[in-house]
Amino acid sequence: MSEVSSRRVVLQPSGVEVIFAWFQRLVAGYCLFFGVLYWIKLVGFYPGSLWRFDLMPVHWQVAAVMLAVFFPFAAAGLWMLASWGPVIWFICAVTEIVMYAGFPELFGHRLLIVASHAGVALLYIVFRVVIYLQKRPARA
Repeated sequence: MSEVSSRRVVLQPSGVEVIFAWFQRLVAGYCLFFGVLYWIKLVGFYPGSLWRFDLMPVHWQVAAVMLAVFFPFAAAGLWMLASWGPVIWFICAVTEIVMYAGFPELFGHRLLIVASHAGVALLYIVFRVVIYLQKRPARA
C-alpha cells in the first residue's frame, strides 16, 4: 500500500460546531421544559383557573395539545442533533409567536416568550452562517 492510501482522514468538529451542538442541546432542555408545562396544564395539575383540558376554551385546547406533543418531539430532535429537530422547534416557535403576538386577546401577552423565540432563532442563524463561512473553500 502506498503512504497516501493508508492514511485516514479524521474530521474533527470545529469549536463553533461544538458550541452549536451544545446550544442545540440547551434549546432541547428548554423545549422539554415547555412541553412538560403544557402537559401539566392539560392534565389539570396547574393551579390556574380554566387550566384543565375540559375547562379550556377551544382555542387553548388546540394550541395546548399541539404544543404538548411538538415541544418534547423538538427536544428529542435537537438533543440528537437531528436535522428535523430545528424544524419542529421552528413550528413550535412560530405557533407561540402567532398565539402571543398575533392573538393577545385570546392567549394573553407573553412578550418574554416571543422575544426568547426570536433570540434563539437569531442565534441559530448566526451559528449556521459562521459554520458555513468556516467550511467554505478558500478562493485563490
